Amino acid sequence: MAAKDTVPVAAGGRGAASVEPARSARIGVLVVAYNAASTLAAVLDRLPPAFRERVTEVVVCDDASSDCTYTVGKDYQAQTDLPLTVIRRPQNLGYGGNQKAGYRWAIDHGLDIVVLLHGDGQYAPEVIEDLVAPFEDASVDAVFGSRMMVPGSARLGGMPLYKFVGNRILSRFSNAATGLELTEWHSGYRAYRVEALRDIDFESNSDGFDFDTEIILQLHEAGKSIVEVPIPTYYGTEICHVNGLGYARDVAADVVRYRIHKMGFGSGEMATGDQGYDLKMTSQSSHRKILDWVGSSPPKRILDLGCSNGRFGELLRLEGHTVIGVDTEKLEGVGDRLDGFVEADLNDGLPAEVGGGFDVVIGADVFEHLADPAALLAQLGTVLAPRGVVVASVPNFAHWYPRIRVAMGRFDYDRRGIFDAGHLRFFTRTSFERMAKGAGMRVRRRASTGLPLEVAERGGPAPSGLVRTVGALDRAGLTLAPNLFSYQLLFELEPC
Repeated sequence: MAAKDTVPVAAGGRGAASVEPARSARIGVLVVAYNAASTLAAVLDRLPPAFRERVTEVVVCDDASSDCTYTVGKDYQAQTDLPLTVIRRPQNLGYGGNQKAGYRWAIDHGLDIVVLLHGDGQYAPEVIEDLVAPFEDASVDAVFGSRMMVPGSARLGGMPLYKFVGNRILSRFSNAATGLELTEWHSGYRAYRVEALRDIDFESNSDGFDFDTEIILQLHEAGKSIVEVPIPTYYGTEICHVNGLGYARDVAADVVRYRIHKMGFGSGEMATGDQGYDLKMTSQSSHRKILDWVGSSPPKRILDLGCSNGRFGELLRLEGHTVIGVDTEKLEGVGDRLDGFVEADLNDGLPAEVGGGFDVVIGADVFEHLADPAALLAQLGTVLAPRGVVVASVPNFAHWYPRIRVAMGRFDYDRRGIFDAGHLRFFTRTSFERMAKGAGMRVRRRASTGLPLEVAERGGPAPSGLVRTVGALDRAGLTLAPNLFSYQLLFELEPC
């Protein structure tokens, strides 16, 4: 198949001069084999003569088969001119585990390109050169053979209807969740630039069949370039070792976990979410409510604690207010967005440089990050102008999400949200108001917000219909059971 049939999927950022062109590259073939005694020799025989002359290494990795796969491989090695190595795993590593060991072998042997080939004959060795050809483009990091690129070919090749339907559903779901546009996520015929494998933590992946999904997610997250080439579909007498329902469950879980991590939640080992604090400017968001509370007139002198990049303070300035920001680090652009900035750790108290006479002090998502928030709240009363107020927002630990997590015995930290890893204190409405009273403040007004559904767009487009439905249910819950559905609590406080 001609190189024009390749389809680019994701662009990487590596320069063209940093890799070996495919025609002069050291090419390895990783043959994963399990109980493949009846097919292995034929698979090796079917490697094209021209490719056999180019290949540097072929390694057959027998994953502790219960048949004579290893013996067949050694017999073939004794009579072939292929640069063949046959390895028998002392114990079964699993489909993913066998690949991990094989890719580590490719790295350790200084290969430039490694092709994954199955020993059961399901993928045609005759087209292996089509998987290597795209590497002539130095920006390509991985090439996937796709049985779905040519309409109808998968079914004509004998793919059972239930597998075809499942493949299409899972691939579409994975594309929608990640922003990729792969025609197939579930082909096992792949080639990788070894340099790209060095850059990802593939050895932390599953040992099961969903390894192939996890390595796609890692490549995508690392900004690597993936292209697809069409391959023929073949279903013969080989034994399928995949539990279809279990595989679908594992793949869906991997993709959902990736999207959650991309949104900034969860443990974050699969994806890097934005570390900054985003503006929350939907109609029911905390920042929108604070802007409404502050108003535009008369012009006010405002102290913005935990101002981050100054984007929120900039909106206040556009309303005619004077804004001084405080944070532990001066992020890029904050000096241009605010009237003044003081770099300080609020755990050490309010810095003297901020001065006083503030009409409004804003502590949006700040107090939960402090070891002694009551001490800072008491200190804020000393920098307020007459009739000045403190506006605070904190996450609500009485929300249904932390309640369920705690009830399930899964209290742990996420990268964002109520369980943000930076949170030192947790509040309910009652506990925050009790702390405010102890700090010499009384509540002038209070409000709450629902789920921050805008975060669904982090990491790629979100299904709008689902977001609208969840939003409607969340707003209804906020009305009927505010303590249970309030995601953030907002307070306007004044000195007693």
